[in-house]
Parts: sequence; structure tokens; C-alpha cells
Amino acid sequence: MARKPNYDFERRERERQQAEKKAQRAAAKKQAKEAKSELPDDTEGDTKTPSASET
Repeated sequence: MARKPNYDFERRERERQQAEKKAQRAAAKKQAKEAKSELPDDTEGDTKTPSASET
């Protein structure tokens, strides 16, 4: 005999898994953004080289 479906539990599990996946994506996106924002700070001195207009 087949089991009785528990639709509420299954729906909650899908929503929980989706929320967990969304949180992981947001965390990865935030980490990538922070890493990218740190990069220009280190290379800022390289971009301020004297140009022909300043001489």
C-alpha cells in the first residue's frame, strides 16, 4: 500500500531548501562584492600615474 502524502511537510521542505540555497547565493555574492571592492584599493596607486596633460 502506498504511503499517505504529507503535502504540507513536503512543501515546507522545498521552501526550506530553496531559502537555504538563496542564502548561500546571497552570501557568495556578498563575499565576491567585498573581494572586488578590496581590489581597487590596492591598485589605486597604479592608476594615478602622471599623464601627458599633467606635465
